Amino acid sequence: MLVPLLFIDVALVAWSLHLMEKAYEHKEFSLMLAGLLVAVAAAAMMVVYFLMGHCMNYLLQVS
Repeated sequence: MLVPLLFIDVALVAWSLHLMEKAYEHKEFSLMLAGLLVAVAAAAMMVVYFLMGHCMNYLLQVS
């Protein structure tokens, strides 16, 4: 399950870098903000994945 999620995260980071590059070329703040939000979403997805993995391991050990 981790490998598809890593591919999705790499795609999101690449997309955010593309958005930020276009924002720099066109001097648009909205594209820069969109790129930042996509990068934050990719990071948050990884954090939630690892937190849920640890949570599920803990819950299965308690039972």
